[in-house]
Amino acid sequence: MHVLRTPDARFADLADYPFAPHYLTVTDADGTDLRIHYVDEGPRDAAPVLLMHGEPSWSYLYRKFVPRLTARGHRVITPDLVGFGKSDKPAAREDYTYERHVAWMSDWLTQLDLTGITLFCQDWGGLIGLRLVAAFPDRFARLVVSNTGLPVGAGSSAGFAAWLAFSQNVPQFPTGMIVNGGTIRDLSAAEIDAYDAPFPDESYKEGARQFPTLVPVTPDHASVAENRAAWAVLERFDRPVLTAFGDKDAVTAGGEKAFIERIPGARGQPHRIIAGGGHFIQEDAPEELCAMIDALIRADMAVAA
Repeated sequence: MHVLRTPDARFADLADYPFAPHYLTVTDADGTDLRIHYVDEGPRDAAPVLLMHGEPSWSYLYRKFVPRLTARGHRVITPDLVGFGKSDKPAAREDYTYERHVAWMSDWLTQLDLTGITLFCQDWGGLIGLRLVAAFPDRFARLVVSNTGLPVGAGSSAGFAAWLAFSQNVPQFPTGMIVNGGTIRDLSAAEIDAYDAPFPDESYKEGARQFPTLVPVTPDHASVAENRAAWAVLERFDRPVLTAFGDKDAVTAGGEKAFIERIPGARGQPHRIIAGGGHFIQEDAPEELCAMIDALIRADMAVAA
């Protein structure tokens, strides 16, 4: 596997992203080492809040979450998926599969030996993050699920179909403008540049190009069986589960219902549809989402006490 690494200079002086980098190496089944970058802020003795991004974003998406949550006393960890952000980027599209991503992030999670995790996941952060929950349910204390799903080949929304067609046919993949198009507020030029930073040229974007094709929306897709097995675990997950979907996201509209109806821990929780929340809801409602995460943790800890 040939691997690209974005030069550090591309990440110099990014707007509102002062966090020290952390790195951990995982090894693919073919023997290739891949360096995964993550942000790790706040008290080390606090239970971790794990923030997982999707595509084509990276941990920059959570820059407004980190200070808000650490100020409330939480340890905050947000990794860059392989192929994104400061993490290594396999150069061939066929090197990116759903199951490889689950394996890479499983290795990362177990190497860090995180427990008592509160997961916030959006987009592919959910497709991968919820598979981590299914693989290691005892490591997770709470889930906050936003603008994502865990599909099992039963079709997709018109919004997703449009995104799939665009992603595969646009001559140059405009990462920053894609994120801007998925928010309700307009990003600044500096913010758009920060979303472009991980990708010096098109050769670095093979993961971003491939991800939409990997979503298992038809019965013939890979990972349908694995996601069905994951749902079987989630349907027994009785720790708190909260949904927070945006009312302006055409890709995942209505997706919260499956989580509310099927996961025991979602019963009786204060689920919310976020007014003015686009697909990249972290950009549109960071304060509201951080308050929800903090309130869920505090309410659960109060019950446990």
